[in-house]
Amino acid sequence: MTTFPEPPTLTFLASLSVDVGAPIDVGVTPEGHRRIIPIIGGTVSGPGLSGRVLPAGADFQILRSAELTELDARYALELDDGSVVFVHNVALRFGSAEDIARLNRGEDVDPALIYFRCTPRFSTSAPGVDWLNHVITVGTGRRRPGSVEIDVFTVT
Repeated sequence: MTTFPEPPTLTFLASLSVDVGAPIDVGVTPEGHRRIIPIIGGTVSGPGLSGRVLPAGADFQILRSAELTELDARYALELDDGSVVFVHNVALRFGSAEDIARLNRGEDVDPALIYFRCTPRFSTSAPGVDWLNHVITVGTGRRRPGSVEIDVFTVT
């Protein structure tokens, strides 16, 4: 009989609602079709983190195909106690060519039709939340018109 190791558990950390601006289309480059999505604000709320998304940063995307987009978002949070946390979130978003085209036009698409998973990394100098520097987190995302919603979990 084969036994397998127990998988790690996930603990809910927070939900982020990241407001985004109009995409900047760089065009097709040697790496793929590049877009830059400005991050203009938002909120973070949950048992582990609460505060706001600062209006700084962007999501640097590469559209690898009509179905697959690689996301590389870098921005900052300001927590309720004034602590600042840097976020570097790498993600994959996959769906039918039609649904991805609708997302890229800013239309609302049922999140059940899109695979959107991410690995946010947090970095901070704030003593109250410096434990964020030492954990792995994963998340599920949903692209909405004007925002991205991310539910983040720590891997324990």
